[in-house]
Amino acid sequence: MKPIFTKLAGTALLLSLTIAGYQSKAQTTTLAAIDSKSIDVKKESATATESKVAAKPAEDTSWKPQRRVWGYAFGDFYYAAHSDQNTGARGSEHNYAGVPTYRNAFQFRRIYLGYDYEINKKFKAEFLLASEPNANTGVNGATAIQNGDNLVDGKMGLYIKNINIRVRDLWTGTDLVVGEMATPGFAMNEPGTNGPSSLAEANWGNRFLEKTVADLHKTNSYDVGADLEGTFDPATKNFGYVFMVGNNSTASLLSAANANTGFYKIFYGDIWGKFFDKHLLVDIYADNVRTAPATAAIPGQSHGMWKASAAYLSSKFSVGVEAYTQKFTNGVQNTTAKSPEDATAQALSIWVKVPLVKDKLTLFGRYDGYNPNTNFNTADSYSANTNFSSYNPTNKETFYTGGLDFTPAKNIHFAPNFWLVNFKDQRDPSVTGYVAPDHTLVYRLTFYYVFGK
Repeated sequence: MKPIFTKLAGTALLLSLTIAGYQSKAQTTTLAAIDSKSIDVKKESATATESKVAAKPAEDTSWKPQRRVWGYAFGDFYYAAHSDQNTGARGSEHNYAGVPTYRNAFQFRRIYLGYDYEINKKFKAEFLLASEPNANTGVNGATAIQNGDNLVDGKMGLYIKNINIRVRDLWTGTDLVVGEMATPGFAMNEPGTNGPSSLAEANWGNRFLEKTVADLHKTNSYDVGADLEGTFDPATKNFGYVFMVGNNSTASLLSAANANTGFYKIFYGDIWGKFFDKHLLVDIYADNVRTAPATAAIPGQSHGMWKASAAYLSSKFSVGVEAYTQKFTNGVQNTTAKSPEDATAQALSIWVKVPLVKDKLTLFGRYDGYNPNTNFNTADSYSANTNFSSYNPTNKETFYTGGLDFTPAKNIHFAPNFWLVNFKDQRDPSVTGYVAPDHTLVYRLTFYYVFGK
């Protein structure tokens, strides 16, 4: 019996251990399955979460707002080798009108201090202070200072030249600008906008040497108003336009009683294009304004300009031309016939630049021809009726400049050059007041530097 009992007990014990082993394995398998399912659920949850995060648009870090203080200055050490015999009476728009022969001096001709502030991608504000003094040839108190940027104590003064806000892409490819701003006559070159970058002044590229011919003879380079600056092809920006309406007052605060403030507006327009892989730059410009009569005896007045400029720019040489015709309705008074007459001014400017050492040394030259009144009768005398700044209908002018532009570093220029303007009275020598031909010749060591750009 005992052996049988022992066998039964052993068998029962082995069976119990076997059953226990299966139960343990089953439990382990079940727990593993549960854990695996839990992990799968967690993975699915994490994937869903990641999917949600990925669906959120990434923050745009590519645009950096432009907020900069910038400016530039240029001037010369000049020597007036010869001055026109009728000093100050002819060429009053020129920098050296009234400067006597043999005068020499260090002189700033322009100082700019600007601040650009991009409020956001859509709106940009511009602020610019300027001082553009001439040699002070006036007498404080008794005689008006020659140039408005000279203070009454003879020091240089600053005035607000630009202050405006730009709305980028009012519609695709077109900006709206409101305030005091550059006009499309020859400037208006704001980078990163839909405005033009290929007008006459930018192509000439040597404003520190002299203004363009239209600027020199006082077409508005800036005004208070509003404009649309756009491109016909926003993707490539090879063709575009500017349309502007302004006060025709530049930065002047005219009296509220002045008929030219608020009653009349000037309209500016420009169409520009870039051709041959942007080597040939062309623009066609026009402006027109009606102005108040100078006196009750003179009928209504107006003036308008048509202008074209073209430039070919390359690494070997650059050449440009600018020409305009400008009509002044009842703009002159025939002092012989005692009656108002229309006048037409015309000008032509040609310039060339040849690099001698790439980015370091450039040879330049320029010629301007200007006739203030193509309708001039040599037997008569004329006086100006128009309020167009510095207009004198009597004297033809030819202007020359040439020299070398040395650039030791980016935005720094030193340019030895000569500056020459010839004057020719259109009246017959027998007419009272006739002045024989003469010239003003100035030798200059010009400096120019830019900061903050």
